[in-house]
Amino acid sequence: MNRYVALLRAINVGGHTVKMDVLRKHFARMGFANVETFIASGNVIFDARDDEPAALEERIASELENSLGYAVATFLRTGAELAAVVRHQPFDPAVIDPEQHALYIGFLPRKPSADTARKIVALRTPVDEFHVHKRELYWGCRGRFSDSVVSGNILDRTIAMPMTMRNVTTVRKLAAKVAQPS
Repeated sequence: MNRYVALLRAINVGGHTVKMDVLRKHFARMGFANVETFIASGNVIFDARDDEPAALEERIASELENSLGYAVATFLRTGAELAAVVRHQPFDPAVIDPEQHALYIGFLPRKPSADTARKIVALRTPVDEFHVHKRELYWGCRGRFSDSVVSGNILDRTIAMPMTMRNVTTVRKLAAKVAQPS
């Protein structure tokens, strides 16, 4: 069995409300074991016999779309991958200090092209910093996100692929949870 975290887009945002017990039942019906959710924003931890994450992502997204009636982009990460995401230092602390500034991590289905990564980093403003590493986009914000002129829509158009964002605190907690034996 492999332990995964599914980071789901469009759960409990934009008028799409899904209770966590219902989400757990959907995952259990798909045959996954030890299913648990973490906060009500579409984070599901589970065990699966499959070791093909891309196929699992497609299967979960398809099943959830059929069950919920709308597209749910799905991004799987193992415990080791989440631990690496948390350990990665995308910015010099003099530029963005995650203890003082807002830091969000965008989960992507694949590594963006070098051209797309350059376009993302070029969105930098006096408030915002961007960094792409593997299948993650790091967005640091000096101050509040409401101070930023960069929106999720601008990022979506720039990366031209699905993405879901989580704050670094949530990602740290998820990494710690999935690292613990179930």
